[in-house]
Amino acid sequence: MGIHDGHRQRLRESFLQSGLSGFHSITALELLLGYSIPRKDTNPIAHGLLERFGSLQNVFDASEQELCEVEGVGPNTAVLLRLIPQIMRKSAVDKAAELTVISSVQNAKDYLMPYFLYERDELAMMLCLDSQNRVIKCTELSRGIVNAVNIDMRRVLETALKNRAVSVILAHNHPDGVAGYSREDDQTTRQIYMSLKTVGISLFDHLIFASEDVFSYRNSGALDLCTYL
Repeated sequence: MGIHDGHRQRLRESFLQSGLSGFHSITALELLLGYSIPRKDTNPIAHGLLERFGSLQNVFDASEQELCEVEGVGPNTAVLLRLIPQIMRKSAVDKAAELTVISSVQNAKDYLMPYFLYERDELAMMLCLDSQNRVIKCTELSRGIVNAVNIDMRRVLETALKNRAVSVILAHNHPDGVAGYSREDDQTTRQIYMSLKTVGISLFDHLIFASEDVFSYRNSGALDLCTYL
């Protein structure tokens, strides 16, 4: 048994008994690192990561290159740390997919929120609904750098028509901003609203996610303005 095995075993047992509720961020990270660095004291590495990035959230948001710049972190550990938030998002997306009918703005928020968890880039999603507001398909429309996502009008129409949607919900995120619409968001929403209307499809809502906040065009009344164009 190695010099650190006893300490590591105690951390594992504590986690299995009570979860992470009694753990400091450093010890929680230390326990996780032990699965990619089995023969080394991971406490200094955990300290190094938190000193460099400031929080567990920022550690998981860091790129592979940034993580590998911390002493003791190699490619395998960097992949493990990058994998954690992606697994969490995948799990949340799978859970949200159990909601098959979108009958309210809150339903739409609950369904789409997981797609934006831990996203560093701007992402645009589109939800196609049938006449009973049942989910037909959820599609990624585009992905870009922060504040530079581009929603292709032609792709929106093609996706809606291909899936025989009666209504659609658009959503995108502001990773480093606020959950409110910009002039560009407003212009895009109005253009898509009118384009969909010409083929008999309604825009149910356009949601903008920013951290824990969500802006709804429908709830704010901003979607109503599109009818006056």
